[in-house]
Order: sequence, then C-alpha cells, then structure tokens
Amino acid sequence: MKNILHIILISIISLIVISCAKKSDSSSSSTCTSSDVSFLAVGASGTLLTSADGTCWTAQTSGTTNNLRAFAIKPSTIGVVVGYSGTILTTTDGTTWTSRTSGTSNDINNVHYNSAGFVAVGDSGTLLTSSDGITWTDKTSSCGMTENLWGISSNSTVGVAVGDNGSIYTSADAGDNCTKRTSGITSEFNGLLYGNSTFVAVGYSGTILTSDNGTTWTSRTSGTSN
Repeated sequence: MKNILHIILISIISLIVISCAKKSDSSSSSTCTSSDVSFLAVGASGTLLTSADGTCWTAQTSGTTNNLRAFAIKPSTIGVVVGYSGTILTTTDGTTWTSRTSGTSNDINNVHYNSAGFVAVGDSGTLLTSSDGITWTDKTSSCGMTENLWGISSNSTVGVAVGDNGSIYTSADAGDNCTKRTSGITSEFNGLLYGNSTFVAVGYSGTILTSDNGTTWTSRTSGTSN
C-alpha cells in the first residue's frame, strides 16, 4: 500500500470533514437537538453527515450511492459536493441536496471556490468550471490535461491543479488555456493549498513542493518518507 502525506486533511473512517457555515449552537448532548449546519462530512456510498457542533451528527439524504470526495462553498450562498462518476451535488442549507449535470462520467476528485466561481478536477484531466455551482462547463479538451488530478487551488491571478506523475498545471483564464509546469518529480500529488502567498503541494514519499507564483516550484524537506 502506498503511503500518502495529506495536506491539512483529517480522515475519519473514510469521511472528509469540512467546515460548511458558522452557526451559533453549543449543544453537546448525545441527541442532536439543533438543525443548524456548521460541519459537513462526505464519504463512501453517498454518505452525507451534518453537525451543528462537531459532536452530534445527522445523516442526510444525498440521492446518490456514488462515493463523495470533496466539498467547497460560496459563503452564504451555495455548497458543492463532488464525487465518483461525475457526481455533483449542491445545497443552500446543508440538508436538502440537488444533483447537477456535470457533463462527464469521470470521477471528480476535488473542487475549489474563488471569486470567479467553482472549479472541479478529476480523472483523465477532467476540468469543470461553474460561476454558480449549478451550471457546469467541461473544459477538459481546451485545457489539454490527461493525468488524474487530485488538487486544485488559486490565488488572485492563477489557478493551479496537481495530479498523477508529478503533474502541475496552471491557468490564468479559468481553464481556457493551461500550461504544464516542471515539478521535478514523477510521483503522485495528493493535495494542494494556497495561503500566506504560497502554494503548497504534497504527495507520496513525503513530497512537499512550494511556489509563490504557481510556475516555479521548490522541493522542501518533509522529514518523512510516508
């Protein structure tokens, strides 16, 4: 089994726990008494769980049996969940979910939101964009990526996607044109984040690369081979 270094990712029984929307609820009883949604967990077989406090969780009906992979939110507007076989679900309250047409049957592995809208990436170079989370445009062909993609992030000027075989791609026009960058590695990237003016990509065998512009990347010492 391959060892993976995840970036700011907590795995709990195959669930991905993501902050959804801040609500004021301090209940910690074993019975969920609040319908507020502050946290969301997504996972295998269409699993969707919500919680007001992170302690008590309620199963929601997702309407799919496909594995769910990732979540992104446009604050105070809409949340988007993506998953296997082109699955895209949206919600405005965390409890009622609507399936959206993705235009692909490929697995969608990650989704990101910035001021321009949502961007989702997946297997075989899948790249989808949406301004509202509801209507999606497939830009896989125009972007020209072919690897399975696992991470997506952006700053105010460029979007970056990472995936198999050390692949790193950038785009300054929401995926209409993409450029492959040199990573210096051939192993798989598993995650990507942008913060403090720096992109950080992580992957197998303790891989950590950083970049301040998405174009030039520097390998960092992680201290682990996992």
